[in-house]
Amino acid sequence: MYELIQVSENCFYVDCPAKIGVVKVSENEAVLIDSGSGKDAAKKVKRILDEQNLSLKAIYNTHSHADHIGGNRYLQDLTGCKIFAPGVERAFTEFPILEPAYLYGGYALPELHGKFLLAKESEVLPLTPDALPDGFEIIPLPGHSFDMVGFRTADGVIYLADCLASTQTLEKYKISFLYDVKSYLETLEKVKSMTAKCFVPSHAPHTSDISALAQFNVDKTLEIADRICALCASPVSFEALLSALFAQYSLEMTLEQRMLVGSTVKCYLSYLAECRKVSFFFENGVMLWQKI
Repeated sequence: MYELIQVSENCFYVDCPAKIGVVKVSENEAVLIDSGSGKDAAKKVKRILDEQNLSLKAIYNTHSHADHIGGNRYLQDLTGCKIFAPGVERAFTEFPILEPAYLYGGYALPELHGKFLLAKESEVLPLTPDALPDGFEIIPLPGHSFDMVGFRTADGVIYLADCLASTQTLEKYKISFLYDVKSYLETLEKVKSMTAKCFVPSHAPHTSDISALAQFNVDKTLEIADRICALCASPVSFEALLSALFAQYSLEMTLEQRMLVGSTVKCYLSYLAECRKVSFFFENGVMLWQKI
């Protein structure tokens, strides 16, 4: 863990729970793609950079989830590096309190204010093409998060952020976090057709061919949508639907899982409603979902 893995002449990643991209942009400078889950991760990355005689020029955040921006504040305070983030992700990175509030749907319980969901705030600039190192390209990858992006480097390496998960992760956690199911499926179809010297997903092994894993993620997403639709065969409340899903997938109902999976299931319901597969109505003050 926290080993530096080389995938091309100038492209590397730090092997950790949410991979951190390291790209050399000159003999003695590097940029990071994301910054890890917190101060401890950031310290380890900084030590790796020092061992390679590389100074940190900038951090490019793919999206605003805490395990990707958690090291921002420490590294920015230490080095003065610039940090860039795309679209809505910039707002959540500057004001991380938005993340637990968004998941909870209001002022979040104190238990949701831990580092798993609430990163330290950092000063963030808009991610634009002119902010990139030479040869970099922004790749929009929405779905998992609002405006998530990946990057293609001059070496032909693509950092894919969280746009797909490993087969092991999906088999273990069953329902991976999503914001926009339709956009997520469109992103996966785009990723399936990509070619690169190497793909570096944040939560799956690096590879030269991503198509099979992308299709596996498509299949799992559609499977979950079908299962939710089937559970709406008779009118069902959201809480009853969520409880049934947890039981069918043998998931443990902790507060954090309730927030992450619950938010994702709401997004599946929005997708299914948009596809005209389910609808909702109110009965005795309860919102009920039913298959069309």
